Amino acid sequence: METRFDDLRLLEALLFASTEPLSVEQLARHFQKDRDLKPLLEELKSYYENRGVNLIKVEDKWAFRTAPDMAPLLRVEQSQSKQLTRAGVETLAIIAYHQPVTRAEIEEIRGVSLSKGTLDTLLEIGWVKPKGRRRTPGRPVTWATSQDFLDNFALESLDDLPGFDELKVAGLLDARPAITALGDHGDLLSVSGDGVDLETSSDEDNDDCLSSGFGEDLANEESEQSSLPV
Repeated sequence: METRFDDLRLLEALLFASTEPLSVEQLARHFQKDRDLKPLLEELKSYYENRGVNLIKVEDKWAFRTAPDMAPLLRVEQSQSKQLTRAGVETLAIIAYHQPVTRAEIEEIRGVSLSKGTLDTLLEIGWVKPKGRRRTPGRPVTWATSQDFLDNFALESLDDLPGFDELKVAGLLDARPAITALGDHGDLLSVSGDGVDLETSSDEDNDDCLSSGFGEDLANEESEQSSLPV
């Protein structure tokens, strides 16, 4: 014959095993038809009142929950690693080597527009920070690297950033000559040597590059056609 103690144990087991709060009607399916569960639930609630878990009522349903004062002790903190996108790596490199630099200057160097999320990600990581405002129309915000950037990459100062030769030896630079580079003031600089000088190149220069015999084939073809008998 079932006793009141057995009913309490069954009620306790049902609530522990359930993944969601249970109503009195749902619990009653496991008891005799005329069994009144409300007094048992109140007794069980009182029993767990000062324990690590509490029996609580959520609207018209019952469930076990961690005691509020225990919740902070059970919190688990996990570090989530985020991999920078190619745009993020390029933006970080531009800021590191050209700081302080504005968003427009970053876009000019990369040759594509910069999405808002790229700078937000670097700012969230803590590797970049707003440096100030450029004294130009619109007073755009300038960006620079932070102390966390130096700490993360084991750099004592920005002077320890790898130079051109070091990057080239490491295979991190394209072997082809760069077309342009951004100066300290955001101006496009001409590339010496075999590079293209964007500021001096013109249509006349392009015309000079054409071979002296350009168009002779077309002239010869027209003369041949005119000599054919009609």
